[in-house]
Amino acid sequence: MLRAVTVTCSFPNPCEPGHSPFVRARLAEAARSVELKVVAPVPLIDYGNPRGNPWQSFSIPGRRLDQNMEVFHPRWFYPPFGTPINIPCLAARAALTLRSLRRGFDFDLIDSHFGYPDGAAAVLLGRWFRRPAVITLRGNEMIWGREAGPRRCLRWAFRHAAHIIAVSEELRQFALSLGADAGRCTTIPNGVDASIFYPRDREAGRREFGVDSGARLIVSAGGLGPMKGHQVTIEALAGLRASGLDAHLLIAGTANRDGRYEKEIAGLIAARGLEDRVRMLGRLEPPRLAALMSAADVFCLASFAEGWPNVVHEALACGTPVVGTAVGGIPEMTGRGERGLVVPANNVTELEQALAGALRRPWDRQAIAAWGQARSWGHVAGEVVQVFEQVAREHGRAGK
Repeated sequence: MLRAVTVTCSFPNPCEPGHSPFVRARLAEAARSVELKVVAPVPLIDYGNPRGNPWQSFSIPGRRLDQNMEVFHPRWFYPPFGTPINIPCLAARAALTLRSLRRGFDFDLIDSHFGYPDGAAAVLLGRWFRRPAVITLRGNEMIWGREAGPRRCLRWAFRHAAHIIAVSEELRQFALSLGADAGRCTTIPNGVDASIFYPRDREAGRREFGVDSGARLIVSAGGLGPMKGHQVTIEALAGLRASGLDAHLLIAGTANRDGRYEKEIAGLIAARGLEDRVRMLGRLEPPRLAALMSAADVFCLASFAEGWPNVVHEALACGTPVVGTAVGGIPEMTGRGERGLVVPANNVTELEQALAGALRRPWDRQAIAAWGQARSWGHVAGEVVQVFEQVAREHGRAGK
């Protein structure tokens, strides 16, 4: 079997079980046909810890088993504020683990998730270990690409990576704009777990979350950071109420590495007098999130930047239409208005109008669910493994 080692800072761990579960889902499926080990460094001093605990990593085991994967959590030191120095710092620490691993696990390629700093560090590791590096772009690249230093690092990584996988066409075009070879750049969207995310009983879900049967219900989900745009959704809800369209908003999510913004969100809810119409539910386990999505009239995600947001895909798999911003893969997911509506990011007026239209419109929820459930993580992993095999052949690692 092909042997791969994944290097990524975005992987669930015992302290943050909800950290990038989509990375874990793809890797767990890929590990059925590829020998795979995961190196997921955790911060030595965790400046961006969502709970405000800078020493959290000391309670995370250095090695553990996660489903069918062996996962290593070396602690690494990085300067704050996202400086490009983080790339060699991350690569140097991961190299120690890779060097130890290679004694009994002669890996054929290095896989990475998110372009900065992980992807750039993976390319650097690939040069040190003389192995091809594959980068999956997942959305943060569009944000880091606005800054001169990180943008230069991304350009270098894109030009030297053996292959780039983008979860949306927007991200693929971004990679090409920075010099990536079109022949080494593939779009592979995320999948969904249809055994969890499927249309559930609407009334049962509403009873579970204390929402009246006849109420208009908008649901959103995602970390309570500014980039998820929950504040824009709240402003749009205030506009809906002012225009005579009453609705409730339930937000599933907790503070994350995008920033601790929950106090600001709570303050905005109070300032707009929406305490009886907006509730923050915290992190929900996937089955409860599916129940919430199924109970909603509309799912809303007002993010400023995305790759292929799983919460949108999961809502669609539950048969719930989506109102989202025109970022990442959301326009592809919503189709031409068949499964939802898209608006510009950070535009309260257009978001309010789209929500009003979506709440009043009859949707074919059965057709929406059929589309949402059609792409499994097994399908995704199969396409990814094909890329891995192609890269291994091109670099003389096939059959080693």
